[in-house]
Amino acid sequence: MVSGLGRLKAPLFLVFLSILLAGCGINAIPTAEEQAKASWSEVMNQYQRRSDLIPNLVETVKGYASHEREVLNEVTQARAQATAVRVDATTITDPAQFRQFQEAQARLSGALGRLLAISEAYPDLKANQNFLALQSQIEGTENRIAVARRDYIEAVRVYNTELKTFPGRIWAMTLYSSYKPMETFAISQEQMKLPQVKFN
Repeated sequence: MVSGLGRLKAPLFLVFLSILLAGCGINAIPTAEEQAKASWSEVMNQYQRRSDLIPNLVETVKGYASHEREVLNEVTQARAQATAVRVDATTITDPAQFRQFQEAQARLSGALGRLLAISEAYPDLKANQNFLALQSQIEGTENRIAVARRDYIEAVRVYNTELKTFPGRIWAMTLYSSYKPMETFAISQEQMKLPQVKFN
């Protein structure tokens, strides 16, 4: 009779322990990490969309503003540099690699801003339907990038906070010791300046 009761208590104890551990946040770190990784994927998706649109935009502008070679070359080079930066799952936990990626994207954003500002000097270009459609897509993509980055920043905040606060800190030291804090985006002073375009 006692041994039968003992056998019944063991599974009940395991169920109780499982519920207790789930309530203590044992799954919070992996859950937050997966959310941050998903948000990072969306950031990369939007940057790729922008990168895919740029060649069409450059070709459209070339037909109207052929003597603006410097800006067109700058956009092309910035795009090449941005796509050449190696990005993988370790990027978000490696500060140097993340900074390199962010700087390349910032250079591309600046060059793209200057390219779009060129249209003010060319009335025919401003009226060109291809240019207007591409400009609209680029602007929409920039907005999507901003939203994706905002979502990623929030997901990283939740993940990093979980690693540093109780009870997540206990789980991070015991079960999830290989989990590292993730990097987040920062705005440089250069990025805060408006693009300057000078016409001769």
